[in-house]
Amino acid sequence: MTPPPPTGVRQDDAVTDHDPAAMRRQYRTTLLDEADLAATPMAQFAHWFKEAVTAGLHEPNAMVVATATPDGRPSTRTVLLKAYDERGFVFYTNYASRKARELAANPHISLLFPWHQIARQIIVTGTAAPVPREETEAYFRTRPHGSQLGAWASAQSTVITSRDELTLQYEELSSRYPEGTEVPVPPHWGGYRVTPETVELWQGHENRLHDRLRYVTEAGAWRVERLSP
Repeated sequence: MTPPPPTGVRQDDAVTDHDPAAMRRQYRTTLLDEADLAATPMAQFAHWFKEAVTAGLHEPNAMVVATATPDGRPSTRTVLLKAYDERGFVFYTNYASRKARELAANPHISLLFPWHQIARQIIVTGTAAPVPREETEAYFRTRPHGSQLGAWASAQSTVITSRDELTLQYEELSSRYPEGTEVPVPPHWGGYRVTPETVELWQGHENRLHDRLRYVTEAGAWRVERLSP
């Protein structure tokens, strides 16, 4: 006889044996103190990013990018960080994509680096603006040949009839620009630089007593404040 489902779970639910409410872990890490932080959030990011790479995290440059329409309807997706310095964080995309259209109307943006394996995350809020064209062109030349073709083949965020449509477009481009030939930089593709206004460092600890330290910019200077977890 099949046992009855747990309270609150329908018999026709596809999965009933993995309860997310019961999934938890205790984080055991070194305490994060204000005195240990770098003077600027970008210097601190560089320090933590190096530790994430050294720890062997899968794609530590992967970040969740959140944008919103002018009336506040949000959207998120995961993209790869491609550069960072004291000016901010850079990623690349199709300028006709949903994120790009939203940024054109509302430049406010949030980034999240979810480094779960080392019980850390970084949250950035700020504004995004296109990088200079020469910067886009220089980066495009470093991309693998297939990725260059992909930037042309995909009209990002548009509806297509099937995967075959995408494949055929890629194959046509591959014939036009075979391996070893120069692929022109798409005019509809380029980078954004996110200038941070706040950068929050989160580090997990036992009993949910996590550390949350946030850099905030004021009159061109940075100060750090501690948030309750």
